[in-house]
Amino acid sequence: MAQPAAVPFDEGLRLYLVRVFNWMAAGLALTGLTSWAVIHTSLAGAFFKLVMTQGGLFPVGLTGLGWVAVLAPLAFVLVLSFGLNRLSRQAVQGLFLLFSVVMGVSMASLVMCYTGVSVARTFFVCAALYAAVAFWGYTTKRSLASMGSFLFMGMIGLLIAMVVNLIWPSGMMSMVISCVGVVLFTAFTAYDMQSIKIGYQEMSAVLPPDELGKRSVYDALSLYLDFINLFQFLLSLMGQNSSSSNNN
Repeated sequence: MAQPAAVPFDEGLRLYLVRVFNWMAAGLALTGLTSWAVIHTSLAGAFFKLVMTQGGLFPVGLTGLGWVAVLAPLAFVLVLSFGLNRLSRQAVQGLFLLFSVVMGVSMASLVMCYTGVSVARTFFVCAALYAAVAFWGYTTKRSLASMGSFLFMGMIGLLIAMVVNLIWPSGMMSMVISCVGVVLFTAFTAYDMQSIKIGYQEMSAVLPPDELGKRSVYDALSLYLDFINLFQFLLSLMGQNSSSSNNN
């Protein structure tokens, strides 16, 4: 009698994860399309200070609107994180999509610095690594809960190192930061994947469908941020600078 009862739960978890990954995929698609539109249209001049090189326009700074685009994603994350219970399901979904668009503008300045081939190569490497680690985080029987505090401390240390490197730039420090960032967000991917699975097990029986819908968007945001950060750090390691490649 107990065995058939497990089937609806497994099916519910599967459908929930499909919903989470659909939102994540939609966010990544919007981010990619927005970055492409900014880079390949006159919108780039509205957000970035550009100079002409042999390879084309190259960003050397941000305009006032550019700073808004760079800082706005943090505001969106805070609103989604702390206002989840107060916002409607439609509002949470709309904010996530808007966040993805703004993140695309912010990402454009980074992507413009590298050749298209190296960006595409890094994306596929990131996607393969991400999928493998997320699958491991979902299937492993080992509890990753104890990693949470270490990952948080690692995030704080990484942010401090990035600020220091921004004030006193160092090529070696940049490489170390990128390597640490790849390791950190690879671990975050496994940790968040397992947390989503366990969270569904704990909340599916008590949360109404509308609340589960909001929760799926929040979980998609966590996985989206893991992917975006992993991609950025991998790109800084694997990417080929567009201006230097054209000079060569």
